[in-house]
Amino acid sequence: MAAALLTAETVILHNIPYVRDIITQRRLLEDIGATVLTPELRTHKITASHVELFEAPYELVKTMRASVLALGPLLARFGKAKVSLPGGCAIGTRPIDLHLAGFEKFGAEVKLEGGNVVARAPEGGRLLAADIDFAKVTVTGTENLMMAATLADGTTTLRNAAHEPEVADLAELLNKMGARVNGAGTDTIVIEGVETLGAAEHTIIPDRIETGTFIVAAAITGGKLEIRDCCPEHLTSVIAQITRAGVDVKEVNPNTLLVTCPDGLKSEDVTTAPYPEFPTDMQAQYMVLMTQGTGKSSIVETVFENRFMHASELQRMGARIHIDGRAAIVEGPTSLTGARVIASDLRASASLVLAGLIGSGETLIDRVYHIDRGYEKIEAKLRAVGADIKRIRSSVTAPLHTDAQALEEPA
Repeated sequence: MAAALLTAETVILHNIPYVRDIITQRRLLEDIGATVLTPELRTHKITASHVELFEAPYELVKTMRASVLALGPLLARFGKAKVSLPGGCAIGTRPIDLHLAGFEKFGAEVKLEGGNVVARAPEGGRLLAADIDFAKVTVTGTENLMMAATLADGTTTLRNAAHEPEVADLAELLNKMGARVNGAGTDTIVIEGVETLGAAEHTIIPDRIETGTFIVAAAITGGKLEIRDCCPEHLTSVIAQITRAGVDVKEVNPNTLLVTCPDGLKSEDVTTAPYPEFPTDMQAQYMVLMTQGTGKSSIVETVFENRFMHASELQRMGARIHIDGRAAIVEGPTSLTGARVIASDLRASASLVLAGLIGSGETLIDRVYHIDRGYEKIEAKLRAVGADIKRIRSSVTAPLHTDAQALEEPA
């Protein structure tokens, strides 16, 4: 959606989920002057031909870190941008210094003023291509600089770039718009800048983390679940890890998985790492899985330093979890008991829903507005396959074409 700011022509995106972050991003685009139409439930037609404001305000950015992705396109196309420092989930420090250092290498002047990043292109208004070697793998940093480089003067090389499928998917859209991006999905991306970009139509890849969450749901409940319209090739490390833990994951076809757990779960250690290794966004769900495994397992978090906030809530449900720095030691199997718990972030929310599926009695999860940021009507999907789950006060009721306020009140 942010990439649509790179062109005055219409960008049509299919397979867009109805989640809180999409509503936030849509509102951001509309606030700065873009037109966003939703002719069908999962389709957005975005036209940024009359952008009047080159700013992503704090009230939007504070709720969604990805809002910072407006910075690269605005700076590249209009030569100036102002974006508030980002917020999002409370899972640790996620600075954007790598983004800002990259823009400076493009020749931009970058300042921090009153909690905002203010950037201006060099004299002449066009960014200059650069060789950029990321000190640390960064997904949004790779995406932000890749988008900006499409309109820069010359050929840009991004080294130590993020490998995530979402990066490659963005590059595919950019190339449809007329960009010249090569190597996306590897650690070296080469972008040959062009004068302008044009219209494009693109279908977005399925959400691999949502798929992984439902794989865990099937495994811990001893169910038999068919997951359709997914992309197993993006889940190689997750499937391999969960298979070692005793889950049977069969690829019915390139877009469908069949998940069972016929012989019970066993404990298996895991360490999170950037793609293609086991994703940090599956760590909380895997922790719930390990509460049902036989033996002890060690879960080491290497990506974010504060991402075990769900562990204390799982402990309240009876889980035996010991935190030692960046490692969580989980003993299983443990019979969980329903309790009132609080969701601290997006994936923590998902883990508590999973724990509630197997906890005896009733589990009440507060602050589930976090889960609405990344899962579309998760309670309806789980209820459709047999879960006894309901939302006490729904915030996800309106169709996509209604006002963005529909998702603003917590549930």
